Amino acid sequence: MSSRQRNYLLVASETIVIIGAGMTGGNAAKALRAEGFDGPIHLVGDEPGVPFGRPPLSKGYLRGEESLKGWLVEPADWYEANRVGLVHETATRIDPVAHRVYLESGRSLDYSKLLLATGGRNRKLDVPGAELRGVFQLRTVADCDAIRRAAKPGARALVVGMGFIGSEVAASLRQLGVEVTAVFPGGAPLEAVLGAEVAQVVGGFHTEKGVELVPGDSVARFEGTTRLERAVTPGGRQIECDLAVVAVGIQPNVELALDAGIDCDSGILVDSQCRTSAPDVFAAGDVANVLHPLFGRVRVEHYNNAEKQGAAAATSMLRRAEFDYLYTFWSDQYEHKIEYAGHARRWDSFVVRGSLAERKFVGFYLEGGVVRAVVGLDRGGDPELEPDSEIAAGARLVAGRAAFEGQGR
Repeated sequence: MSSRQRNYLLVASETIVIIGAGMTGGNAAKALRAEGFDGPIHLVGDEPGVPFGRPPLSKGYLRGEESLKGWLVEPADWYEANRVGLVHETATRIDPVAHRVYLESGRSLDYSKLLLATGGRNRKLDVPGAELRGVFQLRTVADCDAIRRAAKPGARALVVGMGFIGSEVAASLRQLGVEVTAVFPGGAPLEAVLGAEVAQVVGGFHTEKGVELVPGDSVARFEGTTRLERAVTPGGRQIECDLAVVAVGIQPNVELALDAGIDCDSGILVDSQCRTSAPDVFAAGDVANVLHPLFGRVRVEHYNNAEKQGAAAATSMLRRAEFDYLYTFWSDQYEHKIEYAGHARRWDSFVVRGSLAERKFVGFYLEGGVVRAVVGLDRGGDPELEPDSEIAAGARLVAGRAAFEGQGR
């Protein structure tokens, strides 16, 4: 981190600006007030409404089973009551020397400390026909509403990409009575994150539910006259479809930081206290590439990280505080819940306790014999909420850098 970085306790006369009014930014504002900061807070974001969690957009809300009320960081009246100004504008430039944020309207906001919680935007599929009506992406409530209107029973849907969003959307569409084909790289859904063995299990329950899986393939173009009618793969396979949901990952929104001369590499680089290379500028959430004390440099895009790191960055703005959260995430697909704790993008051994075939297992990802992450299928919930679950026990092994004795595969 730059030697220019300074730390001090903020006092009431000073101002905090948060750019990004999503889960990360909302939780940062909430934590600042909980920590006793009494100065002005400006929460800048170009989406309407108040900060909320996005998981239901691919699950319960998409299926029409759940409202977003329970996913709000705080109700709308909390922001006024706690003097958090909601600025529904786009930030166009930041000046770290002048400590100033410029807005699309021409206004500017001065800050004592600034949090960049700009998140990411969906990666686009740059192929012919991608702009046809009926080709969707999922990021906002408006996106989800549009997909739900198109997802009529008997409709034919193509899901492009079977990471977490793609897998959850495919499951939700099937539950809505939509015929689903999924095209994706790799051998099975979620293979890049969970490994081949667990991915085969996930692929198995999608197939059983009627999803046609097309692994190791992609879309070369979409075709249609006034709206989508089919997709064509590089090999010439034609997939007739009434709608398509493209879920091929996100791209971190680093442009403001880059233009301000802040160090970036696969996100905005921050240290373990969420500090960037610019004085008094912090970053958190999907956009932050953090130097984690346990996992090294990582950028994580899950809901739990957005919630925890937003609060951690707020605390760090007030006093020195290290972000050492043990990453966790979950995914609901049909009647199944995948739970994961830790962080492993590479491993040399995978140890299973239970049965993959029976879909009752906990798996451990080992690197050099040390447990780096644990995954379970229907084996317990969030380690913080269910401390006696098998996933919680596995998380403690990860946190303790435990060496694992057992047969790996």
